Amino acid sequence: MRLLSRRNLLIGGGVATAAAFLSDKIALAQRPQAFGNATPVVVRAEPISRLSNTDPDRNRFGSLLFRSGLDLKSETSAFGGFSGLWRSAKGQDLIALADNAQFLKARIETADGRLSGLSDAIMAPLLFDNGKALRRSRYYDTESLAVSGKAVFVGVERNHAVVRFGRNKAGSPIEGVPISVPKDMKGLPSNGGLEALGVAPQLSPLAGALIGIAEGGKGFVLTGSRQGTFEVVRANGYDVTDLAFMDNGDMILLERRFSIFGGFGCRLRRVASSAIGVGARLEGDVIYESEPSHHIDNMEGLAVHREGSETVISLISDNNFNTSLQRTLLLEFALTA
Repeated sequence: MRLLSRRNLLIGGGVATAAAFLSDKIALAQRPQAFGNATPVVVRAEPISRLSNTDPDRNRFGSLLFRSGLDLKSETSAFGGFSGLWRSAKGQDLIALADNAQFLKARIETADGRLSGLSDAIMAPLLFDNGKALRRSRYYDTESLAVSGKAVFVGVERNHAVVRFGRNKAGSPIEGVPISVPKDMKGLPSNGGLEALGVAPQLSPLAGALIGIAEGGKGFVLTGSRQGTFEVVRANGYDVTDLAFMDNGDMILLERRFSIFGGFGCRLRRVASSAIGVGARLEGDVIYESEPSHHIDNMEGLAVHREGSETVISLISDNNFNTSLQRTLLLEFALTA
Protein backbone atom coordinates (compact mmCIF):
# COMPACT_ATOMS: atom_id res chain seq x y z
CA MET A 1 0.00 0.00 0.00
CA ARG A 2 1.02 3.53 -0.56
CA LEU A 3 2.41 5.33 2.45
CA LEU A 4 0.13 8.32 1.98
CA SER A 5 -3.05 6.28 1.98
CA ARG A 6 -2.21 3.73 4.67
CA ARG A 7 0.48 4.27 7.21
CA ASN A 8 0.30 8.01 7.68
CA LEU A 9 -3.42 8.61 8.02
CA LEU A 10 -4.55 10.62 10.99
CA ILE A 11 -8.31 10.91 10.91
CA GLY A 12 -10.49 12.66 13.46
CA GLY A 13 -13.70 14.73 13.58
CA GLY A 14 -14.26 14.22 9.87
CA VAL A 15 -10.92 15.88 8.98
CA ALA A 16 -8.07 13.79 7.57
CA THR A 17 -4.40 14.76 7.71
CA ALA A 18 -1.72 12.84 5.82
CA ALA A 19 1.69 12.90 7.50
CA ALA A 20 3.57 12.28 4.27
CA PHE A 21 6.95 13.15 5.75
CA LEU A 22 7.14 9.87 7.70
CA SER A 23 9.34 7.19 6.19
CA ASP A 24 8.33 3.58 5.57
CA LYS A 25 10.56 2.39 8.40
CA ILE A 26 9.00 4.76 10.93
CA ALA A 27 5.49 3.83 9.83
CA LEU A 28 6.20 0.10 9.95
CA ALA A 29 7.73 0.43 13.40
CA GLN A 30 4.35 1.66 14.64
CA ARG A 31 2.87 -1.79 14.12
CA PRO A 32 2.63 -3.83 17.32
CA GLN A 33 4.60 -7.05 17.52
CA ALA A 34 2.70 -10.18 16.54
CA PHE A 35 1.95 -12.75 19.21
CA GLY A 36 4.62 -15.39 19.75
CA ASN A 37 2.04 -18.19 19.81
CA ALA A 38 -1.71 -18.75 19.56
CA THR A 39 -3.30 -16.53 22.23
CA PRO A 40 -6.98 -16.15 23.18
CA VAL A 41 -8.23 -12.57 22.90
CA VAL A 42 -11.41 -10.92 24.11
CA VAL A 43 -13.21 -9.08 21.32
CA ARG A 44 -16.05 -6.68 22.11
CA ALA A 45 -18.59 -6.12 19.36
CA GLU A 46 -20.89 -3.13 19.01
CA PRO A 47 -23.73 -3.92 16.55
CA ILE A 48 -24.25 -1.75 13.48
CA SER A 49 -27.90 -2.03 12.52
CA ARG A 50 -27.98 0.59 9.75
CA LEU A 51 -25.36 1.38 7.12
CA SER A 52 -26.47 4.96 6.52
CA ASN A 53 -26.31 7.57 9.28
CA THR A 54 -28.66 9.91 7.45
CA ASP A 55 -31.20 7.42 6.08
CA PRO A 56 -31.63 4.73 8.77
CA ASP A 57 -34.60 3.05 7.06
CA ARG A 58 -32.63 2.37 3.88
CA ASN A 59 -31.24 -1.15 3.47
CA ARG A 60 -30.64 -1.39 -0.31
CA PHE A 61 -27.38 0.00 -1.66
CA GLY A 62 -26.76 -0.63 -5.34
CA SER A 63 -27.06 -4.40 -5.86
CA LEU A 64 -26.61 -5.11 -2.16
CA LEU A 65 -28.90 -5.42 0.85
CA PHE A 66 -27.24 -4.44 4.10
CA ARG A 67 -27.72 -7.27 6.62
CA SER A 68 -25.76 -6.10 9.66
CA GLY A 69 -22.34 -5.10 10.94
CA LEU A 70 -20.05 -5.00 13.94
CA ASP A 71 -17.59 -2.47 15.33
CA LEU A 72 -14.90 -4.76 16.78
CA LYS A 73 -12.68 -3.70 19.68
CA SER A 74 -10.17 -5.35 21.96
CA GLU A 75 -7.92 -4.25 24.81
CA THR A 76 -5.16 -6.21 23.05
CA SER A 77 -2.88 -3.72 21.29
CA ALA A 78 -2.03 -6.24 18.54
CA PHE A 79 -5.70 -6.53 17.51
CA GLY A 80 -6.41 -4.86 14.18
CA GLY A 81 -4.64 -4.10 10.92
CA PHE A 82 -6.83 -6.59 9.03
CA SER A 83 -6.28 -6.59 5.28
CA GLY A 84 -7.57 -10.06 4.30
CA LEU A 85 -10.75 -11.96 5.17
CA TRP A 86 -12.15 -15.46 4.80
CA ARG A 87 -15.42 -16.99 5.98
CA SER A 88 -16.25 -20.69 5.89
CA ALA A 89 -18.76 -22.25 3.50
CA LYS A 90 -21.77 -21.37 5.66
CA GLY A 91 -20.20 -18.33 7.26
CA GLN A 92 -19.73 -19.59 10.84
CA ASP A 93 -15.92 -19.39 10.94
CA LEU A 94 -13.69 -16.41 10.22
CA ILE A 95 -10.00 -15.90 9.50
CA ALA A 96 -8.73 -12.32 9.19
CA LEU A 97 -5.17 -11.62 8.09
CA ALA A 98 -3.35 -8.78 9.82
CA ASP A 99 -0.58 -6.93 8.03
CA ASN A 100 1.99 -7.70 10.74
CA ALA A 101 2.21 -11.41 9.86
CA GLN A 102 -0.43 -12.77 12.23
CA PHE A 103 -4.06 -13.79 11.94
CA LEU A 104 -7.32 -13.73 13.85
CA LYS A 105 -9.43 -16.89 13.95
CA ALA A 106 -12.92 -16.82 15.50
CA ARG A 107 -16.49 -18.08 15.40
CA ILE A 108 -19.16 -15.65 14.25
CA GLU A 109 -22.15 -15.30 16.54
CA THR A 110 -25.56 -14.19 15.30
CA ALA A 111 -28.89 -13.20 16.83
CA ASP A 112 -32.11 -12.98 14.82
CA GLY A 113 -30.12 -13.34 11.61
CA ARG A 114 -27.76 -10.46 12.43
CA LEU A 115 -24.10 -10.44 13.40
CA SER A 116 -23.84 -10.17 17.19
CA GLY A 117 -20.19 -10.90 18.06
CA LEU A 118 -17.13 -13.12 17.85
CA SER A 119 -16.41 -16.09 20.11
CA ASP A 120 -13.42 -18.40 20.63
CA ALA A 121 -11.19 -15.67 19.20
CA ILE A 122 -7.46 -16.33 19.01
CA MET A 123 -4.62 -14.42 17.43
CA ALA A 124 -1.55 -16.29 16.27
CA PRO A 125 1.65 -15.65 14.30
CA LEU A 126 2.20 -16.98 10.81
CA LEU A 127 5.09 -19.45 10.90
CA PHE A 128 7.26 -21.09 8.27
CA ASP A 129 7.58 -24.87 8.15
CA ASN A 130 10.80 -24.58 10.20
CA GLY A 131 8.97 -22.73 12.97
CA LYS A 132 10.41 -19.29 12.23
CA ALA A 133 7.93 -16.41 12.40
CA LEU A 134 7.24 -14.50 9.18
CA ARG A 135 7.32 -11.34 11.27
CA ARG A 136 11.05 -11.90 11.86
CA SER A 137 11.87 -12.43 8.18
CA ARG A 138 11.64 -10.43 4.98
CA TYR A 139 8.08 -11.75 4.65
CA TYR A 140 6.76 -9.49 7.42
CA ASP A 141 4.33 -7.31 5.42
CA THR A 142 1.33 -9.62 4.86
CA GLU A 143 -1.43 -8.02 2.79
CA SER A 144 -3.64 -10.59 1.05
CA LEU A 145 -5.32 -13.89 1.84
CA ALA A 146 -6.94 -16.77 -0.02
CA VAL A 147 -8.21 -20.04 1.44
CA SER A 148 -8.97 -23.09 -0.69
CA GLY A 149 -9.64 -26.40 1.04
CA LYS A 150 -6.64 -27.20 3.20
CA ALA A 151 -4.45 -24.56 1.55
CA VAL A 152 -4.00 -20.96 2.71
CA PHE A 153 -2.17 -18.46 0.51
CA VAL A 154 -0.77 -15.21 1.89
CA GLY A 155 0.50 -12.38 -0.30
CA VAL A 156 3.51 -10.45 0.99
CA GLU A 157 4.24 -6.87 0.01
CA ARG A 158 7.65 -5.18 -0.42
CA ASN A 159 9.51 -8.33 -1.50
CA HIS A 160 6.48 -9.47 -3.52
CA ALA A 161 6.03 -13.08 -2.53
CA VAL A 162 3.28 -15.61 -1.89
CA VAL A 163 3.53 -18.08 0.98
CA ARG A 164 1.46 -21.27 0.97
CA PHE A 165 0.31 -22.72 4.30
CA GLY A 166 -1.44 -25.92 5.26
CA ARG A 167 -4.21 -26.01 7.87
CA ASN A 168 -4.28 -27.92 11.14
CA LYS A 169 -7.32 -29.71 12.58
CA ALA A 170 -8.61 -26.44 14.00
CA GLY A 171 -8.35 -24.81 10.57
CA SER A 172 -5.45 -22.47 11.40
CA PRO A 173 -2.66 -21.79 8.87
CA ILE A 174 0.52 -23.78 9.58
CA GLU A 175 3.93 -24.56 8.04
CA GLY A 176 4.34 -21.82 5.44
CA VAL A 177 6.46 -22.30 2.32
CA PRO A 178 7.04 -19.59 -0.33
CA ILE A 179 5.87 -20.56 -3.81
CA SER A 180 7.34 -19.55 -7.16
CA VAL A 181 6.00 -16.28 -8.55
CA PRO A 182 6.47 -14.61 -11.96
CA LYS A 183 9.45 -12.34 -12.49
CA ASP A 184 6.99 -9.56 -13.43
CA MET A 185 5.83 -9.46 -9.82
CA LYS A 186 9.29 -8.55 -8.58
CA GLY A 187 9.11 -5.32 -10.58
CA LEU A 188 6.13 -3.97 -8.63
CA PRO A 189 6.66 -0.87 -6.48
CA SER A 190 7.98 -1.66 -3.00
CA ASN A 191 4.79 -0.53 -1.30
CA GLY A 192 2.45 -1.53 -4.13
CA GLY A 193 2.39 -5.32 -4.11
CA LEU A 194 -0.35 -7.93 -4.04
CA GLU A 195 -3.40 -6.55 -2.28
CA ALA A 196 -5.77 -9.29 -3.44
CA LEU A 197 -5.61 -13.07 -3.78
CA GLY A 198 -8.23 -15.63 -4.75
CA VAL A 199 -8.50 -19.19 -6.05
CA ALA A 200 -10.74 -19.54 -9.10
CA PRO A 201 -13.65 -21.96 -8.47
CA GLN A 202 -14.55 -24.99 -10.56
CA LEU A 203 -16.98 -23.12 -12.82
CA SER A 204 -14.31 -20.59 -13.82
CA PRO A 205 -12.31 -21.00 -17.05
CA LEU A 206 -9.28 -20.69 -14.74
CA ALA A 207 -10.53 -23.32 -12.28
CA GLY A 208 -8.07 -23.94 -9.46
CA ALA A 209 -5.67 -21.14 -10.45
CA LEU A 210 -4.39 -18.69 -7.86
CA ILE A 211 -5.16 -15.11 -8.95
CA GLY A 212 -3.44 -12.02 -7.54
CA ILE A 213 -3.91 -8.29 -8.09
CA ALA A 214 -1.54 -5.51 -7.06
CA GLU A 215 -2.70 -2.14 -5.79
CA GLY A 216 -1.99 -0.40 -9.07
CA GLY A 217 -4.26 -2.80 -10.96
CA LYS A 218 -1.78 -5.27 -12.43
CA GLY A 219 -3.13 -8.80 -12.15
CA PHE A 220 -1.43 -12.18 -12.25
CA VAL A 221 -2.59 -15.72 -12.95
CA LEU A 222 -0.02 -17.23 -10.61
CA THR A 223 -0.61 -20.98 -10.98
CA GLY A 224 -2.15 -23.43 -13.40
CA SER A 225 -1.68 -23.97 -17.12
CA ARG A 226 -2.69 -20.44 -18.19
CA GLN A 227 -0.27 -18.25 -16.26
CA GLY A 228 0.26 -14.64 -17.27
CA THR A 229 -0.84 -11.09 -16.54
CA PHE A 230 -3.94 -8.94 -16.95
CA GLU A 231 -5.03 -5.44 -15.94
CA VAL A 232 -7.80 -4.04 -13.79
CA VAL A 233 -9.01 -0.76 -15.27
CA ARG A 234 -8.83 1.91 -12.56
CA ALA A 235 -11.32 4.77 -12.32
CA ASN A 236 -12.24 7.64 -10.00
CA GLY A 237 -9.23 7.24 -7.76
CA TYR A 238 -9.99 3.71 -6.54
CA ASP A 239 -7.37 1.02 -5.96
CA VAL A 240 -7.98 -2.72 -5.58
CA THR A 241 -7.69 -3.95 -1.99
CA ASP A 242 -9.14 -7.48 -2.27
CA LEU A 243 -10.98 -9.96 -4.46
CA ALA A 244 -13.24 -12.95 -3.93
CA PHE A 245 -14.85 -15.39 -6.32
CA MET A 246 -18.50 -16.38 -6.49
CA ASP A 247 -19.40 -20.03 -7.09
CA ASN A 248 -20.24 -19.30 -10.75
CA GLY A 249 -16.75 -17.93 -11.38
CA ASP A 250 -17.59 -14.23 -11.29
CA MET A 251 -15.07 -12.09 -9.43
CA ILE A 252 -15.97 -9.45 -6.85
CA LEU A 253 -13.41 -6.66 -6.53
CA LEU A 254 -13.13 -4.54 -3.40
CA GLU A 255 -11.67 -1.11 -4.04
CA ARG A 256 -10.78 1.77 -1.74
CA ARG A 257 -9.85 5.41 -2.18
CA PHE A 258 -8.80 8.16 0.17
CA SER A 259 -8.78 11.94 -0.03
CA ILE A 260 -7.75 14.57 2.49
CA PHE A 261 -11.21 16.11 2.71
CA GLY A 262 -13.41 13.17 1.68
CA GLY A 263 -11.86 10.50 3.86
CA PHE A 264 -12.28 6.87 2.82
CA GLY A 265 -14.44 5.62 -0.01
CA CYS A 266 -15.34 2.01 -0.80
CA ARG A 267 -16.53 0.39 -4.03
CA LEU A 268 -17.40 -3.14 -5.14
CA ARG A 269 -17.32 -4.29 -8.77
CA ARG A 270 -18.49 -7.58 -10.23
CA VAL A 271 -16.50 -9.01 -13.15
CA ALA A 272 -18.00 -11.78 -15.29
CA SER A 273 -16.16 -15.09 -15.26
CA SER A 274 -15.85 -15.06 -19.05
CA ALA A 275 -13.95 -11.73 -18.93
CA ILE A 276 -11.15 -12.97 -16.66
CA GLY A 277 -7.99 -14.25 -18.26
CA VAL A 278 -4.45 -13.54 -19.40
CA GLY A 279 -4.23 -10.32 -21.41
CA ALA A 280 -7.66 -9.13 -20.30
CA ARG A 281 -8.61 -5.61 -19.18
CA LEU A 282 -11.13 -6.01 -16.40
CA GLU A 283 -13.80 -3.41 -15.67
CA GLY A 284 -17.04 -5.00 -14.48
CA ASP A 285 -20.20 -3.49 -13.06
CA VAL A 286 -20.28 -1.37 -9.91
CA ILE A 287 -22.56 -3.14 -7.43
CA TYR A 288 -21.91 -0.83 -4.48
CA GLU A 289 -20.24 2.53 -3.89
CA SER A 290 -20.14 4.14 -0.47
CA GLU A 291 -21.48 7.56 0.42
CA PRO A 292 -20.12 9.91 3.10
CA SER A 293 -22.99 8.96 5.44
CA HIS A 294 -22.11 5.23 5.40
CA HIS A 295 -20.52 3.33 8.27
CA ILE A 296 -17.22 2.50 6.55
CA ASP A 297 -13.54 2.89 7.29
CA ASN A 298 -10.42 1.67 5.49
CA MET A 299 -12.17 -1.37 3.97
CA GLU A 300 -9.50 -3.87 2.85
CA GLY A 301 -10.73 -7.44 3.32
CA LEU A 302 -13.45 -9.20 1.34
CA ALA A 303 -15.13 -12.61 1.65
CA VAL A 304 -17.99 -14.29 -0.21
CA HIS A 305 -19.98 -17.29 1.01
CA ARG A 306 -23.43 -18.84 0.56
CA GLU A 307 -26.24 -19.07 3.08
CA GLY A 308 -29.04 -21.06 1.53
CA SER A 309 -30.04 -19.23 -1.65
CA GLU A 310 -28.22 -16.02 -0.69
CA THR A 311 -24.76 -14.89 -1.73
CA VAL A 312 -23.30 -13.06 1.27
CA ILE A 313 -20.54 -10.47 0.89
CA SER A 314 -18.48 -9.53 3.97
CA LEU A 315 -16.01 -6.65 4.37
CA ILE A 316 -13.48 -5.90 7.10
CA SER A 317 -11.49 -2.72 7.67
CA ASP A 318 -7.83 -2.15 8.45
CA ASN A 319 -7.55 0.34 11.32
CA ASN A 320 -3.76 0.58 10.90
CA PHE A 321 -3.55 -0.32 14.62
CA ASN A 322 -4.75 3.22 15.29
CA THR A 323 -7.70 2.66 17.63
CA SER A 324 -8.10 6.31 18.56
CA LEU A 325 -8.72 7.44 14.98
CA GLN A 326 -9.94 4.41 13.01
CA ARG A 327 -12.21 1.42 13.51
CA THR A 328 -12.24 -2.29 12.80
CA LEU A 329 -15.57 -2.83 11.07
CA LEU A 330 -17.08 -6.12 9.91
CA LEU A 331 -19.96 -5.51 7.47
CA GLU A 332 -22.27 -8.06 5.86
CA PHE A 333 -24.43 -7.70 2.74
CA ALA A 334 -26.62 -9.92 0.58
CA LEU A 335 -26.17 -9.74 -3.19
CA THR A 336 -29.51 -9.19 -4.88
CA ALA A 337 -28.62 -9.57 -8.57
